[in-house]
Amino acid sequence: MDKPPIKPGERWHFECITPTFIQGELVERVLAEGNTRYQKYIIQDTSVFGRTLVLDDKTQSTALDEFVYHEALVHPAMITHPNPKSVFIAGGGEGSTAREVLSHASIESVIMIDLDQEIVELCMAYLPEHHKGAFQDPRLKVIYQDAYDYLEKSHEKFDVAIIDVPDPLEDGPAYNLFTLEFYCLLSEHMSPNGLVVVQSGPTGPAFNEQCFSAVSNTMARVFPNISLSEAFIPSFGTTWGFIIGSQSCDPMILSSDEVNCRISARINNELSFYDGITHTGMFNLPKYLRQSVDKEVRIITKTNPLFIS
Repeated sequence: MDKPPIKPGERWHFECITPTFIQGELVERVLAEGNTRYQKYIIQDTSVFGRTLVLDDKTQSTALDEFVYHEALVHPAMITHPNPKSVFIAGGGEGSTAREVLSHASIESVIMIDLDQEIVELCMAYLPEHHKGAFQDPRLKVIYQDAYDYLEKSHEKFDVAIIDVPDPLEDGPAYNLFTLEFYCLLSEHMSPNGLVVVQSGPTGPAFNEQCFSAVSNTMARVFPNISLSEAFIPSFGTTWGFIIGSQSCDPMILSSDEVNCRISARINNELSFYDGITHTGMFNLPKYLRQSVDKEVRIITKTNPLFIS
């Protein structure tokens, strides 16, 4: 099949999924583009995925499938906790992670720490269908600071911590949040039944050893219980991994019926991706991915960080 012709005046977004795999999409309109102190950004309307946030040339969130990513990231940990009231979010600038957290009726307070105030304010203005008013919820407090620095100075305890930061790029703002030191710091701020969930990069056969298995191995040095899951995110070009760490709670012991019962009792919004059957499927990883995790020896530290291209 011939490649699609690019007509004069058209703008396309080409993203390197790997050095030899490129995904392309027609751009219909660019709403905002530039550089903050920390990263490059584009907010654009595209032909397939709709309104899209791109940071440092990596798609972060799209109108078409952001619900898949954010429901997969947030709800398994939240549903596993017996009664989550306080939540810590690192990153999540477009507000969708906070939106999903705040849909839980038990939530009393959410602290969202994002380094880049300019990106958050752009998302407030240009991505209303992503955050859906979450920034106006009085239970949410947004602080513009490095999450590592914040936790070092804080004495707060949280029921759930959600690490929704960009991939660990060498020149990016988030690579220290994938380290053993950061996970140790997080563990000190968790309540006895607390759970930590981390977006952990791609898990497809061509990509899983970039990040996912190393994050799993590193978190396992801190948390006695590690639960691995994945979901397919079309705009990312592959399946995506999420890792939950805890001292005691295990999402894998919940039956499909129990998950559905907790959703019905706790969540105010109608979910489009996550339910009991989805929960069970997310934690049943394919053989190649389990093997990759089993053989992993890397531990990510501040002196030996992980960078992906």
